[in-house]
Amino acid sequence: MEVFFTSCSKNPVTSYNNNNTVSFDLDSIRARGRLIAVTDFNSTNYFIYRGEPMGFHYELLSAFADHLGVDLEMIKENHLEEAFDLLNTGKADLLAISLTINSTRRNEILFSTPVYETRQILVQRKPRQWRYMTTDELNSILIRNQLDLAGKTVFVQKGSSHSERLISLAAEIGDSISIIEVPNEAEQLIRNVARGDIQYAVADENVAMVNATYYPDIDINTPVSFPQNIGWGLRKKNTEMLSAELNKWLTAYKKTNSYAFLYAKYFKNERSRRIIKSDYYALSTGKISQWDDLIKSASTEIDWDWRLLASLIYQESRFDPDVKSWAGAYGLMQIMPVTSKSLGIDITSTPSNNIKAGTIYLDQLHSIFNPRIKDEKERIKFILASYNAGPGHVLDAMRLADKYGMNPQVWDNVAVWLQKKSEPRYYNDTVVKNGYFRGTESVNFVTEILDRFEHYKNFVPEQISQNYK
Repeated sequence: MEVFFTSCSKNPVTSYNNNNTVSFDLDSIRARGRLIAVTDFNSTNYFIYRGEPMGFHYELLSAFADHLGVDLEMIKENHLEEAFDLLNTGKADLLAISLTINSTRRNEILFSTPVYETRQILVQRKPRQWRYMTTDELNSILIRNQLDLAGKTVFVQKGSSHSERLISLAAEIGDSISIIEVPNEAEQLIRNVARGDIQYAVADENVAMVNATYYPDIDINTPVSFPQNIGWGLRKKNTEMLSAELNKWLTAYKKTNSYAFLYAKYFKNERSRRIIKSDYYALSTGKISQWDDLIKSASTEIDWDWRLLASLIYQESRFDPDVKSWAGAYGLMQIMPVTSKSLGIDITSTPSNNIKAGTIYLDQLHSIFNPRIKDEKERIKFILASYNAGPGHVLDAMRLADKYGMNPQVWDNVAVWLQKKSEPRYYNDTVVKNGYFRGTESVNFVTEILDRFEHYKNFVPEQISQNYK
């Protein structure tokens, strides 16, 4: 048996740097208030669609973070070596990538309980006239017996378990298979097969099934492995509490309807399989919404990153230009009639006018907080909160923070007092000028916009180099 193996690494099975000196377990994660996870970005695991972060691993991670009572920070990384390095150097707590659980990887990382199971399959391109062929004719042309892989060249993602499986398969059939490892993740390899750039690739069956929906010229009916468990990865040491909690949660969650719905949503639902064809599948188009050009233009007027303005607009209207709130706010940026009147802009006439009015109002909020908040990143939080609550309530909360010995230039401090403005003791305080306010919605408003902004930055390029005013 001879195996031809082409890769940037010298060894057939990639060995990852396992830094076991990192000490950061569940107690530290809870103290930090944030779970940091690495995942890969594609049409099933993590992506942006119509302005909203989505994906099987993303939603599963979100549910786990909610269970822990912490925020979730996502790091996207499609190169497995870099992903393992982020985990083992302590830059991430969890490797939420579809990892085949096998003995080789058990030497490198600690696996979670299986997240799901799948098979590895051969991806091959159907002949040009396949629609006019009978099933027997088609099967006679395609590889249906693994023995027929002898002498073939097959592409796999570098560092994946697919190369290891092909090495074993070559030994089993007693012949050579030329294995080409490339940095591309499975979806890119599938696309290359569909285009005819390469002849064969190996991918996980559930991912291949999704891709076969929009690449009808590929065949995915030849397995190259038996069913295999897929799990998440943790560092081998100093993660005992996190590992125990994750496994306990996964075991219980997989028995729920929520898990069944989530798996079906991304791997069985025909509608979700068509997402990649959309103009607003950000991974392939770089677009967030149909209003991107208007948003980019308007963002330059206030010197904002356009993706931040897009996140604000999504929060306000889900990009619906005709939505009207119970309070009368209208359009993409949910402008109130009184604001529209004061600006002299008809916010109902065009989406462009609505965004123009919103950005003028944002600029006015800039002028209020520029002299008060020195740190630019902190200042944007005050502006976002004021866009939702009105500047008067935010200024009240700043005065309360100052009175009770907290730095009024730090948003996390002011957010505490904005929420306390619903209590008589505080909204009747002599430093409060604007009375009662229920601040929880505004605090969540800021958090959700900035969280979504981080997701947008993961997938959508910045227009130009910008700084906040």
